[in-house]
Amino acid sequence: MIEAARVPERDRELLDDYSRTVTAVAESVSPSVVRIDVEGPPAQRNERRRGRPDQAAGSGSGFVVTPDGFVLTNSHVVSGARRITVSLLDGRRVPAHLVGDDPDSDLAVVRVHAAEDLTSIGFADSSALKVGQIAVAVGNPYGFDCTVTAGVVSALGRSLRTKTGRLIDDIVQTDAALNPGNSGGPLCDAHGRVIGVNTAVILPAQGICFAIAANTATFVMGKLIREGRIRRSYIGLAGQNVPLHRRVVRYHTLGVESAVFVVSVEPGSPAARAGVRDGDLVVAYGDKPIASIDDLHRLLTEEQAGTKSALTVIRGVDKMTLPIEPALRR
Repeated sequence: MIEAARVPERDRELLDDYSRTVTAVAESVSPSVVRIDVEGPPAQRNERRRGRPDQAAGSGSGFVVTPDGFVLTNSHVVSGARRITVSLLDGRRVPAHLVGDDPDSDLAVVRVHAAEDLTSIGFADSSALKVGQIAVAVGNPYGFDCTVTAGVVSALGRSLRTKTGRLIDDIVQTDAALNPGNSGGPLCDAHGRVIGVNTAVILPAQGICFAIAANTATFVMGKLIREGRIRRSYIGLAGQNVPLHRRVVRYHTLGVESAVFVVSVEPGSPAARAGVRDGDLVVAYGDKPIASIDDLHRLLTEEQAGTKSALTVIRGVDKMTLPIEPALRR
C-alpha cells in the first residue's frame, strides 16, 4: 500500500490561506456578476442561433457598477443587439437597454431598471498592479453561470487591437482561465476589487488571457454613463506604416525609423484643409514623433479637437510643418 505524500504543515497553511482568499473574493464578487443574453441581426452575432431563424443569439458577462443598475461589459457582447436580457445571481431575468458603446476600447454600459437590491463592485487602481499578484475571474463561460477561475497577473502594459482596428494600451495579461462567455466579466484582486474587464483569449494557447485595465474601464465607463459615447478627434487621413530609409532619417534628423504613408485624404477634413497630400510621410504631430498609425491614434484625443497643432510631413525630399486643427469625430 502506497502511503500518501505528506504535505508540510507550513505548506498546508499557505494553501489554506490561498483558498480562503479566492473563496472570499468569489463570495463578495459573484452577487455583482451578471449573465448578458442578446439577440440581434445574424451578421452581428457569432454565437449559435437560438429561437427564431431570423435572429442570432449570444451571451457574455458583465458586472454591476452602480446600485441603480448600470452594468459594465464588452462592446462586442452587446453591439448591435436588438434585445438585451440580464440574469442575476438570484435567478432574476430582467430586460436592459444599451446606455453607451465604445468599440474602440471594447467597452459598453447597459442599464437594468426593473431590479432592486443590486450589489455593485468597486475598482482598484490598475497602475499599482504587480506581476505575480493573485487574479480571480468570475463570469459565465459557455453558459456555465458564475464560474470562478484563479491565477496571477502574468504581464502588464500589453496592447490589444479591437475589431475597429484601434489599439488598446495598458492591457492586463493573466493566466486565470477565460473562455467564450467570460467576455465582460470582472478580473479581481485579492480584495475583491476589479483590476480589469475580461475581453480576450488567444486560441489555441492556454493561459494567455487579457483584460482591459481598470483605470481605462473607469474612464470610459464614466464617459458612457454621462454622454453615451466616447468622443475622439480625427484629422481625416488614411495611411499605412512604412519604414524610412536611413539616409532620410539622418538627413532630416528624425526621431523615428518609420512613418505613416498617406494613402488618401478625406475631402473637407482637417488634413485636407492643412494641405496634406496623398504620398506624404507623417513623421510627427506636435512635438511627438509618429512612427505608426497607432502613435497618431493615441494623440488624437477629445482634448485635441479644436486645438491647433503642427503636423510634420516628408514630401519628396522636403520636410514640412503643416498647421492642423483636429475635429471631433462624429
